[in-house]
Amino acid sequence: MATYNLRRFSNPETLKQVGQRNLLALLEPHAAYFASRGPTLPKRAGDGDLDYERLVEVFMTPGSDTPRALANALFLIDEMATPEAMDGLLDEARILGIQLGDGDRLTPADVAVRVWLQKPDVLAQKHAEQILIKRRSFEYFQTDGEAVPEFFLPSQETVRALEAELDEWFEAKKRGRGARVFVYPKDDGCWFLVRHGDPYKREGSLQEEGKPSSVFYRPEKYDVLCYNPTIGEIRINARSEGEKDLYRKAFGRHVFGSEDFFPGTAKYTLEPLRTDGPASLVCTDVDGMEWVHLVEVHYFWGGGQNEVEIRKADDIFAALEAREAEMPGAKIIRARFKVKFADARTPRTLVIRPSNIADYQHDADSVPLEEWLTKRGFTRTGRQAEREDAEPVLAGAQLRARAKRRRR
Repeated sequence: MATYNLRRFSNPETLKQVGQRNLLALLEPHAAYFASRGPTLPKRAGDGDLDYERLVEVFMTPGSDTPRALANALFLIDEMATPEAMDGLLDEARILGIQLGDGDRLTPADVAVRVWLQKPDVLAQKHAEQILIKRRSFEYFQTDGEAVPEFFLPSQETVRALEAELDEWFEAKKRGRGARVFVYPKDDGCWFLVRHGDPYKREGSLQEEGKPSSVFYRPEKYDVLCYNPTIGEIRINARSEGEKDLYRKAFGRHVFGSEDFFPGTAKYTLEPLRTDGPASLVCTDVDGMEWVHLVEVHYFWGGGQNEVEIRKADDIFAALEAREAEMPGAKIIRARFKVKFADARTPRTLVIRPSNIADYQHDADSVPLEEWLTKRGFTRTGRQAEREDAEPVLAGAQLRARAKRRRR
């Protein structure tokens, strides 16, 4: 964790969100550090005014002597000092018997500090869970075996071996060691959170004397994976293609016994838009979905200039019908849909690319949308994928003929 994280507390009002007794309990183990930088901490709350302005100066000018544990604590406390995060921490405190004190006079920051002081691992774990629910764009990989094997939660030994392989890759890519894998069994599958370092970063800073300096640190990064044991599919949220390939192979090898358990072949196809037309958007057989409209299509014409045509409308199929027109014969490389859910006031967006990528506006949408995509033929089985990859883009008359045969 970078000492730069202390600069999050560069405002006295931020510090004052934490009760003085709780703040002193957090800072007291590092009293010698603060004394060396200027402010002397009171022995107890009420023994003297806490010099918030001097504390801010210390946090604004971190150095190599800044305690790493303090930087870690302040980073997590700041991230978890929200009403939403507090709800989860209160539940965990009740289960584990963590004493919060102060009755109802607790801010979210107070709760985060009290949990950190008694169970720092719990705060780190709940912070990791917050990251899981924020990820919306995933790339999907499905096993191509004849049968999906029974899934068992990986043992600690397996997780450690997985972390060791990840460490080797991240170190080789100048991201350092120390990768951690957190496992979260949930109703919709088994979620994995991977914490690792990013390449070093250097940012300008000011010393206490006002002289320019710089802070050199390694940022922390999180990636998210979720395995669906019913269909043998893993979805991955990571930034680079190299990281996605690493996770696909490493999780396959350590958790499922083969690095090829998740082959890197495409999951999605957009051909039902062409072959089935408006019928491909029917969703009445999926609980919770009211309607789907196709609102944007990207056609790839290729040629010497790699031409891409983008068509948009409130309802593309209705627009085509109004003009008595048909979809062009170019390859469809991207489609955007508006989806109305029964429990939502406004429609939400789904973007599909015919690879492994589906972008959801809310991750909770993934379950009904994946059911709909499968029922309408937008997800490809291994044999279907091989067949479609071998087919050329067909002309309009051929496509209409094939669509009629499929509907019979």
